[in-house]
Amino acid sequence: MRILIVDDEPLARSRLQRLLSALPHVDCIGTAEHASQAWQEILRLQPDLVLLDIDMPDEDGLSLAARISELPVPPAVVFVTAYPEHALSAYQVSAADYLVKPVVAARLAQALTKVGTLTRAHIERQQASEQKIAYQCGLVTKTVALAEVFYCSAESKYVKLTFATGEAYVDTSLAELEQRYPQLVRIHRSYLLNPRYFAALKLSAGSYQIQLKNCPDSLPVSRRALAQVKQRLQLS
Repeated sequence: MRILIVDDEPLARSRLQRLLSALPHVDCIGTAEHASQAWQEILRLQPDLVLLDIDMPDEDGLSLAARISELPVPPAVVFVTAYPEHALSAYQVSAADYLVKPVVAARLAQALTKVGTLTRAHIERQQASEQKIAYQCGLVTKTVALAEVFYCSAESKYVKLTFATGEAYVDTSLAELEQRYPQLVRIHRSYLLNPRYFAALKLSAGSYQIQLKNCPDSLPVSRRALAQVKQRLQLS
């Protein structure tokens, strides 16, 4: 289970990380100090579970949980707070469980068991990894796993898929691919990036380029898309 910790108190974050490190089949993939940072990390890391403090500066945990619940594939939320009177409000925003500080190991383990290792987010990400795109090769229909596609680029009336073992053309627009596979990132009007192959964003001669893992190509980033690209890829 991939877990993100959200708490504005450093000691509380450290305590949860320590408790999680002693549990099997659990991976603390990151931490966040406030709701804005947490939202960006949720979009970037796609956790299975968020351990979420309620009382935080600016936006509180209840409000953030309500936003999380509107995601297409929301992670589970377990609230962690010093204020037990918030319990009813927590369950009203579909929290899976509610922990009161200071959290003890046995109660945390109980909450994780309640959530389960196969959360909806985990299942749907597993399904997404098995998605395939069909294309024609002569008279033969072949498929390539979406997870293997580096990027998609618009070329004339077709879209080219570039992957490790070659290229393929599909009679589908970038807009249709973007809608069908929301994990792809629009970086330019002519390019969709598979973020799993992102390596670096470089500024050269006044324009931004993305360098890829396991692929020598560099992809242009339009100025219009730059802010969204940075947000989706969690870049400063």
